[in-house]
Amino acid sequence: MFKSIWRVLRWVLLGTLVTGLFVGYKIGWGKPFSMNQLANRQAIAFVVRNPEIFTSLGLIDGTFLDTHSGKLSDVTIAKRDEDYAQANTYLKEVQQWDKSKLSFQDQITYDILIDQFGSSEKFKPFEWLSVSGPYPFNQMTGLQTQLPGFLQSSHTIKNAKTAETYVQRVEALARVMDQGVAEVRRQAKLGATPPVEVIDRTQETITDFLKPAPEAHSLVTEFAKKLDALKDIDANKKKALLDRTKAAVKDQVYPAYNRIAAVLSEIRPIAAKNPAAGVARLPNGAAYYNLMLQQQTTTDMTADQVHQYGLSEVARLTTEMDAILKSQGFTSGSVGTRMIQLGEDPRYLYEDSEKGRAKILADYNVILADIQKKMPQYFGIIPKQKLEVVRVPAFAEAGSAGAYFEPAALDGSRPGRFFANLRNVKETPTWSMKTLAYHEGIPGHFHQISVAQKLPGLPFLRQQTLYTAYAEGWALYAESLAKDMGMYENDPLGDLGRLQAEIFRAARLVVDTGLHAKGWTHEQAIDYMVGATGMSETDVTREIERYMVMPGQACAYKLGMKALLEQRERAKAALGEKFDIKGFNDAVLNSSSVPLTVLPRIVDDYIAKRKAS
Repeated sequence: MFKSIWRVLRWVLLGTLVTGLFVGYKIGWGKPFSMNQLANRQAIAFVVRNPEIFTSLGLIDGTFLDTHSGKLSDVTIAKRDEDYAQANTYLKEVQQWDKSKLSFQDQITYDILIDQFGSSEKFKPFEWLSVSGPYPFNQMTGLQTQLPGFLQSSHTIKNAKTAETYVQRVEALARVMDQGVAEVRRQAKLGATPPVEVIDRTQETITDFLKPAPEAHSLVTEFAKKLDALKDIDANKKKALLDRTKAAVKDQVYPAYNRIAAVLSEIRPIAAKNPAAGVARLPNGAAYYNLMLQQQTTTDMTADQVHQYGLSEVARLTTEMDAILKSQGFTSGSVGTRMIQLGEDPRYLYEDSEKGRAKILADYNVILADIQKKMPQYFGIIPKQKLEVVRVPAFAEAGSAGAYFEPAALDGSRPGRFFANLRNVKETPTWSMKTLAYHEGIPGHFHQISVAQKLPGLPFLRQQTLYTAYAEGWALYAESLAKDMGMYENDPLGDLGRLQAEIFRAARLVVDTGLHAKGWTHEQAIDYMVGATGMSETDVTREIERYMVMPGQACAYKLGMKALLEQRERAKAALGEKFDIKGFNDAVLNSSSVPLTVLPRIVDDYIAKRKAS
C-alpha cells in the first residue's frame, strides 16, 4: 500500500516540477533567482524539444504528462538552425550573471553552460553540416541504426499508452529517414560526401536491416513479446497494434531504407573522386577537425601535440607489454605479432555457438560481481541502480563498437545496460574481458553515470551532461584503478589485456590525428594500428572507419585518462599522508561530468578541504 501511495505522490511531485519549469520557461520568469534554476529551466526546455532524450531519461513516458513519446525529432536543416538559435538564446541568459559572485559549484555550472551553448556559434560557418553531424547515415551513429536501436532499448513498453506511442514512432521512422536522404543530397551539392569506405559499410547495415521479412523484423517481433507481457490491453487491441506495426515496417520503413540505399549509391561515384579518408575532404575540413578536436577533448592541445603524445605512449606501453609476453613464453616477433598469436590461441576463446555467447555474458556478470565487493574500499558513494549485461541487437552488430553502455532510466524502469557485441566470439578472448567490464560497467561508465544521476544539489543538466573526455577518461582511469584494487593479481594475461586496451587508446591518438590532420589513407591508418596493438585487421578496420565518421572523439579517451591521473598525482604531492583514494575518487565524481579545463579547480577544492580537515 505504501509503495502505491508513494508512486502516486512521486508522479504528482514530478508533474508539478516539470510543468512548472516548462511553463516558467515559456512565459518567461525574468532572470531566475539561482544558477541552478536557470540550468534546470534550460535543460527542461531542451528536453521538451527533443523527445528521444525525454524518453531516454525515463521520467514521464506513459503518464498523463506524456505528450512526447509518440514523436521523433526532425533532422532537417530547419531543425539545425532552430537549435543554433535556441543555444544563442540560452547563452545570452547565462551571460547576464556575474560569475565572480557565484558559489564554487555555481561557477562550474556557469562555465558548463557557456561551453555548451557557446559552441553552436562556432559551427555555423560549416553550412554543409547536418543536425545529425557530418554524415547523417553512417555505420556507427547513423540514423538508420540509431533510431531502431532507440525504439527497442529505450522506448519502454509498460502500458497501453507506451505501446500506442511505440507504434506511432515506428510509423514516423520513414519521415525521419527521408529527411536524412534530403540532407545527404543537400550536402553533396555543397561538396560534402562521406568516404567510400563509410558508404560501403553503411550499405551493409541497411542490407542487414532489410534481411528479415518485414513481419519477422525485430521492430515487430520484440514489440510482440513486450505486448504479450502487458495486462492492461485486451487481445484485440494487441492484435491491432501489432498489425499496424507490421504494416508500417512493410509499407513505410522498408521502402524508406531502400531510398537510403539508393541515395548512397547515387553519391558514391562523387565520393570516390576524393580519396581522403578524414574530414579534410569536407569544405573547410581542417578547421572543422580542429574545432571537433577541441570540443571532444576539452583541451587546447593541437593535432600535432596529440599525435606526438600518442606516439610516446605507444612506445612506453609496448615495452610493458613485451615484458609480460616474454614472462608467458611469447618471445618471438614484435609485440603486435605476439598479441595476434595470443588472440588466436584456442585456450582463450569461447565456443562459437549460442551456448558460447551465453557463457560470455555470464562470465561478464561474474567479473562485475567480483569487483563490486571491493568498491566500498575505493568509493564512498555506491549507486543503487542495477546493471545488466546484454547483447548488441543482431541488426546493429556489423557496424557497432565492441561494447557500449546505456544509462539506467531515472525512474528505475530500466537498468543500466552494458551492451557486448557478440558477432564474432574470436573478438572476445577471455584475457580481454576484465578490462572491458571495468570500462563499461564497474567502476567505469555505469558507476560514474549512476552517481551523477543522483547527485544532490546539482541542476538536472549537470547530472545528465556527459563530456566525452571526462566520461571516457574516467572509464580508462577505472581500468587503471582496477589494477590498484588488485583485480589483476595473479592474472598476468588479464593485465596484458589492460595494457592492450590502453595502447589501443594511445594508438587512437596517432591514427585520428593522422586521418584528419595529416592526410593518412584508410590503409595507412589500418597498417599502423595493427602493428601497434596486435589487434586483428578486421577489428582495426572497423575502428578506423569509426574514427572516420567521429572526428576527434577517439582522442578524448586517453587525454581524459591523462588528465585524471595527473590530477591524482598532484593531489598526492600536495597532501602527502592526508591523501585518500576514496576521497579523491568521490571528489572527482561529485561534480559530475565536466570539461577537463574545470577538473583542476575541483581537485584544488578537494585538496583545500583535506588540508583543513
